[in-house]
Amino acid sequence: MGIISVICGAETWKQMVGFAKSKEAFLKTFLELPNAIPSEDTINRLFSAIDSTEFEKYFIQWVTTVSSQHKGQIIAIDGKTIRGAKSHGKKSPIHMVSAWACQNNMVLGQVKTAEKSNEITAIPELIRFVIKKFV
Repeated sequence: MGIISVICGAETWKQMVGFAKSKEAFLKTFLELPNAIPSEDTINRLFSAIDSTEFEKYFIQWVTTVSSQHKGQIIAIDGKTIRGAKSHGKKSPIHMVSAWACQNNMVLGQVKTAEKSNEITAIPELIRFVIKKFV
């Protein structure tokens, strides 16, 4: 539910819940939702409990299995601040730099940066990662 809502443009817990409520019938075709759609607080607690390194590892494995070859495709690199998300115990929001396969509409990799101004230093790391995994 979280991944689908983010892919569809949700950037906050509230937007995730709104998306899930608007697509509840669809989500029930492959998810058991005995207590309906989780609240914003529940989703926040769930995402806060996820080990981001482990999630990234398994997410990349999944993306790799469903992705086609990216050779010759345009890959866009862009930085975003995730609204409504804060680093554990910190007041600053999370900044991510992503590599996006334009033809497949798929994120190939992401690197978290300490601040938005650090995006330029994260780009080489992201490029090395994408080359290692997909080229």
